[in-house]
Amino acid sequence: MASHGLVHDGCNFFRQRLVLSTLSGKRVKIKNIRSKDDNPGLRDFEASFIRLLDKVTNGSRIEINQTGTVLFYQPGLLYGGPVEHDCNLQRSVGYYLEALLMLAPFMKTPLKATLRGVTNDPTDPTVDLLKATALPLMKKFGIDGEAFDIKVVKRGMAPGGGGEVVLTCPVRRTIRPVQLTDPGKIKRIRGVAYSVRVSPQMANRIVESARGILNGLLPDIYIHTDHMKGANSGKSPGFGLMLVAETLNGCFLSAEMSSTPQGQGDPVLPEDLGRNCAKLLLEEVHRGGCVDSSNQSLALLLMTLGQQDVSKVLLGPLSPYTIEFLRHIREYFQIMFKIEVQKPLEDERKGGDKVLMTCVGVGYSNLNKSLK
Repeated sequence: MASHGLVHDGCNFFRQRLVLSTLSGKRVKIKNIRSKDDNPGLRDFEASFIRLLDKVTNGSRIEINQTGTVLFYQPGLLYGGPVEHDCNLQRSVGYYLEALLMLAPFMKTPLKATLRGVTNDPTDPTVDLLKATALPLMKKFGIDGEAFDIKVVKRGMAPGGGGEVVLTCPVRRTIRPVQLTDPGKIKRIRGVAYSVRVSPQMANRIVESARGILNGLLPDIYIHTDHMKGANSGKSPGFGLMLVAETLNGCFLSAEMSSTPQGQGDPVLPEDLGRNCAKLLLEEVHRGGCVDSSNQSLALLLMTLGQQDVSKVLLGPLSPYTIEFLRHIREYFQIMFKIEVQKPLEDERKGGDKVLMTCVGVGYSNLNKSLK
């Protein structure tokens, strides 16, 4: 059993296990994947994720048993280059993109990934959200350049999909350590209200209701409306809103909502969606920290992979996903974080309890990167 590297049980945290395995080079075996279920084994979207990993790496070995309940993965070298992938429609492109962003800086050649499928759905972080929050976060760690971008070529709402997204990312040899301990006050709010295959007026109705709530917070609010037509609008109708609050020190907190997919559940009014999304943003601002809850694990991973120096990041309350991610980081990289809870003072009015995460990076060096 020891020859199998790390062994995990169950289907939860599937992506983070495979991503950390690829970065650390440790083999991983995941067993009992939905073994008690009526429909056992890997789902289609997980198989699609494995195929995507196979495309960006060179020499990976993947073995799955007949029922799909046991997976053995031996990672190869991260290769990169141009990659095209049709994502499964059960999950949005954001599901695949989150994992790709963790791997992209450590490729051999700069990655240019074209992902097709559902760009916006209610369960996963949408492409707009990752573009507005994950990219600026990665730039703080020294991953930047002209070619670092996520571009939405076509929008595709759930359940039909038909969207297309292009991620381009330069490669880096090392990651620099960061000290993000003071987010500062909120200076402006930006957002995108998108609508496809519905009346363009929907986006304007969303914007008005969201502004109605946020104007009480600050005046500098600009929400852009994005209505895609024709071939660029995918196969299903829908609309949604993504809001980002930017602080004085360049930290981004975000919230988003999408309409319920066609034929699933009760339809949602654009006014309600705008109001609820604005309240979600205020909730995120209350949680605070330098990184919003959807990008906590990305920040912690980049801290872990930094040079052998101290990194500090102030986060809001940790989400359950992040807590499990910390356990996995301990297993794969033997890195433990120092966690200090900071309660706001009575008169400060700075929202919820904050957590200061401190660690010393493993000094990860990208050995795949070709020497120029």
